[in-house]
Amino acid sequence: MSANQQARELLAQALGINASALPDEATITTVERWDSLGHMRLLLAIEEKLARELSADEAIAIDTLDDVIRLIETTSER
Repeated sequence: MSANQQARELLAQALGINASALPDEATITTVERWDSLGHMRLLLAIEEKLARELSADEAIAIDTLDDVIRLIETTSER
């Protein structure tokens, strides 16, 4: 599964929506269900997926689908 697909699935599950409903340019300000609770669920899902705790800087930097994709790609390159 590609990083894009993984990120989409993580975000969709965290927000309780279908992954196909997420636009490619999904952001915390454009997706209605991406509120503070959804964001916390997303952070926990990412930490579980990556099997490590996110740093405060990493957590703060996540506000788009592309940010999640980059984080997954960067971690899988290590």
